[in-house]
Amino acid sequence: MIPITPQILFFLETMLFASVVFMHIAKKNSGVIFLYAAQSLIIAIALFYSSLKEASLLLVVAAVATFLVKVIIVPYFFSGLIKKHRLQFSVSTYLNTPMTLIVLALLTAFSYSHFFGPLTILAPDKENALSLAIAMVLISIFLIINRKGALSQMVGILSLENAIVSFAYVAGLETTAGLQVGILFDIFIWVVIASVFASMIYRHFGSLNVSVLKHLKEE
Repeated sequence: MIPITPQILFFLETMLFASVVFMHIAKKNSGVIFLYAAQSLIIAIALFYSSLKEASLLLVVAAVATFLVKVIIVPYFFSGLIKKHRLQFSVSTYLNTPMTLIVLALLTAFSYSHFFGPLTILAPDKENALSLAIAMVLISIFLIINRKGALSQMVGILSLENAIVSFAYVAGLETTAGLQVGILFDIFIWVVIASVFASMIYRHFGSLNVSVLKHLKEE
């Protein structure tokens, strides 16, 4: 089996990093969903390769489950929300595009700073890929903060989970099949509940823009 070199890892992390950056630029919710599916496909392929390398049937099952849940089921649920509530063009942000790109550049530079230097000890030969994984974590968090749409915020949370998985993969942190399946189960249940909750919000307020909810007060 062909080993995954630091160069290949860096290439994979670059694609993952690019996916979350384009999530900030995407003007349609459908585009954000597509980018999440592409991002998750890369994660699933990496986990599948790792499971074959470890010759573990349970890890293979976990990798296949990752593909089914993240690449097929979750995008299906979100696509259903988009079609049901006509949310294709409801993407909006607190910062405009130029300011968003500046923040992304600063977060990326911060991930390469000495502040995260101690983390490179986990994989000194994969320092660049590890720094990109950290940048993906930070940018995913910013996606949750900067988006006004609840759907995009939910995708941001899932993207953050992918970023954490990619960081663990690059750092060589061991994960069990049971843990991965448990996380997938949590994601599936969370998406189902979040979809129902989002539908309730839309029926009541006619929008999934969280800024519309500012007038709510405790009685």
